[in-house]
Amino acid sequence: VQLQASGGGLVQAGGSLRLSCAASVRTFSRYALGWFRQAPGKEREFVGWSGYSTVYADSVKGRFTISRDNAKNTVYLQMNSLKPEDTAVYYCAASSFYYCSGSGCSRQSDYNNWGQGTLVTVSS
Repeated sequence: VQLQASGGGLVQAGGSLRLSCAASVRTFSRYALGWFRQAPGKEREFVGWSGYSTVYADSVKGRFTISRDNAKNTVYLQMNSLKPEDTAVYYCAASSFYYCSGSGCSRQSDYNNWGQGTLVTVSS
């Protein structure tokens, strides 16, 4: 599975961006899809996932929305009310195990396919 993330860029605080992640896979609807991010000097962290449910990290809840278009094999991350602390490289990931570990899909170890990342910079 190849994942291609795009849509990153520079935006002012309070602005919006939409990231896209296109997957080269036939059975896209059977995959759990996640978004993670890594800020400079920090470890990669969970942002949200979409599968049998949709779950977000507390830090983005109410501001970020994950959607997926199974016909286009694409998952989106709509980011609103962006803050400087949202600055990071954003990664999409896919798990061929739709139910992941059985307790959600918020861990990096739940995913066996990763995209290359796209940089989001939020200026204050």
